[in-house]
Amino acid sequence: MAFAESESLGVAVEAGTAADRGAGRYEILDGRMTPQDVDETVRSVLRGEGVPLRDLTEPEPGGRLIDLDGTLVHLRSRQIADAAPDTLAPIDPPVGRTQVLLTAAGPLSERADAVFDRLVEALTLRGRCYTAAEIDSIVEGMPLVARYATEEPAFRDWALIFRDHYVENSVGFLLGMERAGIDREWIFALNKGDRTLHRDRVHAWFLHRGYQSDTLDNSVINGSADTAARAYALAVNERVDDFVRRAHQAGRKVLVVDDGGLLAQGYGADGILDERIDGALELTVSGLKRIAGAPGELTIPVLNMARSRLKSMLGYNEIADSCVRRLRAVLPGEKFIGRHVLLLGYGTLGARVAHALRALGCRVAVVDTDILALITAAEHGYETYTGAAEALSAHAPFLIIGNTGELALTHADLPLLPDGVHLAGFATKDFSLLSEGFEGLRSTVIPHVGVRYVLPTGTTATLLGDGRSLNLFEYEGIANHGYDAYRAGTLIAAKTLCREAGRLGPGLHLEPVDRAIDEAGLFSAYYEEYLASGTRRAAAPADTAVPAAPVPVTR
Repeated sequence: MAFAESESLGVAVEAGTAADRGAGRYEILDGRMTPQDVDETVRSVLRGEGVPLRDLTEPEPGGRLIDLDGTLVHLRSRQIADAAPDTLAPIDPPVGRTQVLLTAAGPLSERADAVFDRLVEALTLRGRCYTAAEIDSIVEGMPLVARYATEEPAFRDWALIFRDHYVENSVGFLLGMERAGIDREWIFALNKGDRTLHRDRVHAWFLHRGYQSDTLDNSVINGSADTAARAYALAVNERVDDFVRRAHQAGRKVLVVDDGGLLAQGYGADGILDERIDGALELTVSGLKRIAGAPGELTIPVLNMARSRLKSMLGYNEIADSCVRRLRAVLPGEKFIGRHVLLLGYGTLGARVAHALRALGCRVAVVDTDILALITAAEHGYETYTGAAEALSAHAPFLIIGNTGELALTHADLPLLPDGVHLAGFATKDFSLLSEGFEGLRSTVIPHVGVRYVLPTGTTATLLGDGRSLNLFEYEGIANHGYDAYRAGTLIAAKTLCREAGRLGPGLHLEPVDRAIDEAGLFSAYYEEYLASGTRRAAAPADTAVPAAPVPVTR
């Protein structure tokens, strides 16, 4: 499994062994599944492990007895009350949970122990899956994706590698790609490694749907990963290579939707790796930087979503909103109104974050190395500085925000930090001096908040989150309605690339993205769906139900 049990957020699992090993094992878990789901999952595992189904009996309601090599394993299940929705939109009627207890009456043989483990793994994975009602709510929350998820004949000859955050809008996007013609058996989803709130549920549902799913962590791409993470990434790359190879053998081309993670390794150049993809959509500005530094010469067409008018005009508003909402949620005890905030980077995202914080009543100062950005900030009424040291000498901010995507604080800046300052990064690299550590730096993890560092000066600074984008730390990020237009535009661009790959030629292409989105009328559809006065118009066809997935519940 790509996600460690210790990272589980959607399913509670308790493991235990009695003091007397002869008393056997027990496991307690719960998840969003019905008693029927439990029964089907258990039967599927037993069939796969060669355990005769006649040994599955029903001594009591919600109970099962399973004979594993002569040792009885008792399974009991019960439905339990639920506290809150486990999706962005509440489900009506609410989706319940089922608690399962597995107990072994005595010691288990090696083979029986392995079957017991498989039962626990399969039930855990099934319990994490989104239910049909929850999936329907995600689809309904992305009506523009539904509108543009019409059949694209070119998709029949392509396979898809999708690498992005594991959030609900990623689920909605891939279902849209399916409805447009991508075969679910030829979808490989990769998590970027951020600690998004429901990443385990997304992973479980992708497997249940029939996709391949794993993690290719951004820290590996950026060169900051430890030995274990690099070793895991090598194994994932082997899976990617195999997927690309099999797709080509089946006569399919391979499309990547990513932030430069695969292209940075050479998948878009000849003679670098054994396997090469056939086209890509680039989602982020950081991905553009990774492509620029990738080995070899780009030999495939790459559509530039990162600089598209769609992302610049609509996407960043929603991203900035999610950043500020998450920031305030992580610091519920802090006063914001009237206090000094230092903003490092006044680009497309930084400017929007600055405006949002000033609207709250914060006194925002701006640092940027780009003179035009400083002029723009100054003419919008912000105090401006060309470097962090200059700004810190003038102010004692309670909060410093990083939006640069580059190293924003250096060793020389640390003595100038006010004691107790909070650091919020909305780009991974800004505060990497602390997150990657250095000799003599002491730290304490503050669960669900971040890491508090004792600096060489004896003062403290708290890096919020995990040193990556704070709006994706134990959070879903952007609302499904908020990212609906960008996901729909990505789908439109994917259709364009797969139709026109031969004509586009190698290199980065921006104009075809803007042209395709304009021709599709996405901006008008967005306005009509979300902004027009009067009666709200339905953007999607009436029948947008997700087809059932006749695939095994575990992989």
